[in-house]
Amino acid sequence: MQTKIEAPAPEPLSLAQTAVAVRGVRRDYRSRRGLLTALEGLDLKVHEREVLAVVGPSGCGKSTLLELIAGLQEPDAGSVEAGGMGDRQRRLDACAYLPQRDLLLPWRDALANAALALECQGVSKAEARRRAAPLFERFGLAEFERSRPAELSGGMRQRVAFLRTLLAGRPVLLLDEPFAALDAITRASMQEWLADALAAEPRTVLLVTHDTEEALFVADRVAVMSPRPGRVVDEIAVPFARPRHRKETVTGPAFTELRQRALEALER
Repeated sequence: MQTKIEAPAPEPLSLAQTAVAVRGVRRDYRSRRGLLTALEGLDLKVHEREVLAVVGPSGCGKSTLLELIAGLQEPDAGSVEAGGMGDRQRRLDACAYLPQRDLLLPWRDALANAALALECQGVSKAEARRRAAPLFERFGLAEFERSRPAELSGGMRQRVAFLRTLLAGRPVLLLDEPFAALDAITRASMQEWLADALAAEPRTVLLVTHDTEEALFVADRVAVMSPRPGRVVDEIAVPFARPRHRKETVTGPAFTELRQRALEALER
């Protein structure tokens, strides 16, 4: 019997309800050169259990957008809601954030690293490990529970980090280029793995990536951002049914057409 990771929320959202809403957001930073506007007039909505990928050029504010949604920053104008809540603490409570680096603790084994999310919620160390253990086989980590991070491949480290993010039990997952540091072969394998993992454990997901192919393969919808100051210049619905087999999907003419549309939006 498989263990399901429940995602508690203050009030369950209906499938038609908006899980994340960004309205007219502007975010400014002060630097030695003066005022720098990272985001300007940004509007974005994500429905419950939808996977939205955000692509855009470097420096367009993609990571800033995730930090605003997660409650790690506040906008200078506009509003941000996550899980139906607008205040900063409620956004923090609704979101689990996976940064580019896996940030695994080197002195903890894989199981203890995954269980850390539960320990931070006050669950005992033994109980946290007990809850995390059944998921290792499902996530392709069987027999590596006692391995330290240095003994794991890059892809396996990212799986542990993703499992830790899921175990936090938050309804909204924010993934900030989680595969950027991996080689091309491992990255392609992890994209397919992530698509399968999200099918098994549905969440509302925002995936930031600079890879249009990754975005179109993993997501239900892709938002394309402009250069700084970032705003959404195109939204692309992804029509491919799940499960998706990577090779068949990315080599098809429909996929090629969508990728070309995304690239043209980026060039604009």
